[in-house]
Amino acid sequence: MATDIADIRKNEIVDALYKAVEADGIRMPGYDKIACHGSMSRQLVRHYFPDSEDMAVALCDALASAYRDCLMKGIIAADGNLRLNVFLDFYFDFLSKKGLPKPADDVVYDALFALASSSERVRRNLYDHYSLLQRTLAHEIQLSYPDLPQTHCRELGYLIVIIMYGHWKMVASLGFSTEYNRVSRTALDRLIASYTTT
Repeated sequence: MATDIADIRKNEIVDALYKAVEADGIRMPGYDKIACHGSMSRQLVRHYFPDSEDMAVALCDALASAYRDCLMKGIIAADGNLRLNVFLDFYFDFLSKKGLPKPADDVVYDALFALASSSERVRRNLYDHYSLLQRTLAHEIQLSYPDLPQTHCRELGYLIVIIMYGHWKMVASLGFSTEYNRVSRTALDRLIASYTTT
């Protein structure tokens, strides 16, 4: 029972950290701000996360988990031949009307990437999550294009990840029009075609 309470409290604190970063921008907030956003005491936050880096890593994990949960819903509902399209459409927010919106967490990811420049643990955690995404995309590409060499699938997985990340920095972080969602998504189809038609 104690573990369940600890997990619940940690999740509440990570949610409060998310809200604090979302409200205050790029700097990682202090314990007081997190406590305020979670309507809890500073002591409670420090009790469960005496090391603020642990809290940042837990936030990275929570964000990745939210994406996995959304994607799994889309993948389960998709025809096997459309799985790659579900992945790509999800990441460019074309599945919102089907009940699978891409999380609006770009400010929080910006903060975590800024923190990664000074925190090896956060950097490693983000690296691991993005590497998993690259491998997952490479796997989905291989399933969609079984004759494509694995090296090409891995290259495409990497290129798709960096295009997605760069796209959202331009649109969500800098304010470029969401009309570019279609531009970037179409560019990925062209990129994949350039590998599969040669």
